[in-house]
Amino acid sequence: MLVKTRTKYRSTYINTSLNSLIKQLLQEMGAGIQISPSAYDTAWVARLAEIGEPIGEEALEWLRSNQLEDGSWGASEPLYYHDRVICTLSAIIALSTTGESQDWSRIEKAIPTLREYATKLDLDPAGETIAFEMLLPTLMAEAKALGILPQGGTAKLNNMVHIRTHKLANSPGRKISRLVTLAFSSEIAGTDGLHVLDVNNLQEPNGSVGYSPSATAHFVRYVSPHNQRGLQYLKTISRNGGFANVVPFDVFEQAWVLWNLSITNVLDEGLIAICQTQLDSLEKAWKPGKGVGYNANYLAKDSDETGVAFEVLSRFGRSLDLDAILGYEEDEYFRCFEIEANPSISANIHVLGALREAGFSIQDTPIRKINNFLRQKRTPKGYWIDKWHASPYYPTAHAIIANAGYDNALVKDAVSWIISTQNSNGSWGYYTPTAEETAYCLQALSIWRQNYGTIPFGVIERGVYWLVNHMDPPYPPLWIGKCLYSPNLVIRSAILSALILSSQMALISSKNGVNFSDS
Repeated sequence: MLVKTRTKYRSTYINTSLNSLIKQLLQEMGAGIQISPSAYDTAWVARLAEIGEPIGEEALEWLRSNQLEDGSWGASEPLYYHDRVICTLSAIIALSTTGESQDWSRIEKAIPTLREYATKLDLDPAGETIAFEMLLPTLMAEAKALGILPQGGTAKLNNMVHIRTHKLANSPGRKISRLVTLAFSSEIAGTDGLHVLDVNNLQEPNGSVGYSPSATAHFVRYVSPHNQRGLQYLKTISRNGGFANVVPFDVFEQAWVLWNLSITNVLDEGLIAICQTQLDSLEKAWKPGKGVGYNANYLAKDSDETGVAFEVLSRFGRSLDLDAILGYEEDEYFRCFEIEANPSISANIHVLGALREAGFSIQDTPIRKINNFLRQKRTPKGYWIDKWHASPYYPTAHAIIANAGYDNALVKDAVSWIISTQNSNGSWGYYTPTAEETAYCLQALSIWRQNYGTIPFGVIERGVYWLVNHMDPPYPPLWIGKCLYSPNLVIRSAILSALILSSQMALISSKNGVNFSDS
């Protein structure tokens, strides 16, 4: 175990075991490729078997090996209905068009489960996956044309098909290009909406479309068949035939990993020296007045990455322009992307953290605007739900960290909610206990204890003991893209951060004569 029972040993373990793990993490970070595979994206690549591309055959084999017991595809845990529906529908289309006769038994097993899960979409707490309202009808119409789902879906899903048809028929002159976020989900065009694509201005420098394997596979299959740059991108990112939701996501990975480590304040000179290359990359990716996106070369920037990157770079002594943050301000909140269907809770929290780091007062208008927005979006029990993460523990923990010692009243009920929802074994998890969610809760409670209020020490200790025994991957995918995914290094950094913060809290309490084991 990394954390000994006795408090006096904790300092030694922070400086040895945890520091060595941090060093290893920093040395692995930066490429933005350590992400869980996605059945949805893999199924799109599998379609390339139809035009004789070997990479498509490899993707088909991955699909055959990763069908779940209930017949569906997607994350095995948690059961998130949007994820299972979009992944399963994508998989059965690929198997029906490019597979073998043996695959029909897989399709037949999947269809009843698909129909069942399609009636439960309203049960997902964080709502739709990215572009679900346009991707699903594209796939539904195709499945119906292929005879896989001759009766269509639910009334709600069938209505989506009509809405998509109307939108494509009446699309404005502005087309989907790499300049807009829709490029990431450009497969919404299907085969009947290719006219909405700016074909000559769609690919990224690395050959991808929006750094999305599924969008790139659509491009290579239907827009520019056998496109060599697109194929090379896909070959480079293949992991045993499986493909992730987005690759690479270097800025996102660097910013979140360094943010998790920076809130501990324990990085020594050696570790800070290792961070410099990553900090240089983040700073180089920064565009004055716009900030950053999830990839250094992605033209569409957003306030979520921008807020976290600003906070991280500022903590490490790098100076950036505030205009890049303030440029996302709207009348009642801060938008995440230039064009978005609904605002993001976590993006506003991260903008708040950046502005607090920049020296803004709680009475300054942007801060008051964000916290008023958070008050309006808070659930009756005091926690938050966000569109980028399937678990409320992620935005809630980050809201506590951003406001501890700043606007304590806003997050006090959230702290109580976290404490009250701890499992008897010390873990946390909205669906099932996970190391990721447990880490977020320990981070938040430790920061709260350091900056404002008391926390029953037994809560922290039970959480630590569970976490050190469950800290190794694989991690259940909880992040929301076009399907659920796990950014593995980001999760590892949160776990290490939580263990360090919890140990720091124990050391402080020990100096004050408090027993860490007291509950």
